[in-house]
Amino acid sequence: MIKKIAPLPKHIALIMDGNGRWAKQRNLPRLAGHRAGMSTTRSLVKTIGKYGIKFVTLYTFSTENWNRPKDEVNGILGILGRSIDKEAPKLHENGVKIHHIGHLERLPENLRVSIENAIELTKNNTEMTLSLAFDYGGRTEILDAVRSIITDRIEAKDIDENLFNNYLYTVDLPEVDLVVRTGGDLRISNFLLWQSAYSEFYFTDVLWPDFNAKEIEKALISYSQRQRRFGGL
Repeated sequence: MIKKIAPLPKHIALIMDGNGRWAKQRNLPRLAGHRAGMSTTRSLVKTIGKYGIKFVTLYTFSTENWNRPKDEVNGILGILGRSIDKEAPKLHENGVKIHHIGHLERLPENLRVSIENAIELTKNNTEMTLSLAFDYGGRTEILDAVRSIITDRIEAKDIDENLFNNYLYTVDLPEVDLVVRTGGDLRISNFLLWQSAYSEFYFTDVLWPDFNAKEIEKALISYSQRQRRFGGL
């Protein structure tokens, strides 16, 4: 049963942290935690959709995640690829548009193809836009935007926030209203640095595999109780 909550965010971004610790607490390999986390992701996207939230962005694999042990990186990417292949047709049936932010060049070819196929399959859907941040970093995104502006020979006097937005990976997305981070850490870890300038933040100690419908309800209730002034009174 979905509780009536208002106002709701138009765009929610999720930093899905705690998979490895969840597995360690259960004496399981870290990849077991990532598999459990993927199951949570599947159910949470469905729950968020029931609230009518139109834009969801998931921090799936950061530019810094390449620094993890090679076996874990390969395992995570394998889990992601299999999940996209399995879930894309279901998401398509439910009107979800899959969007990618970040770089694709460094991803394994099979994962890159899975993402591209999912994007193509769902490109005309309108019920929800689900953005997957693969090989994404906020600083890299800003630097890429600056490089593109220089390449396009934009005059300094013509550069403002609106123009800069047009050079970001998220050009077709609204700014983020609510950032949720699980796992207990109080930082945003290079995620949507520009887009979250006036976001509300919700931090919880709950590890991502345990972050269920009740937990997302708590986050949305917390958001509904905030007063968003955007620098004003």
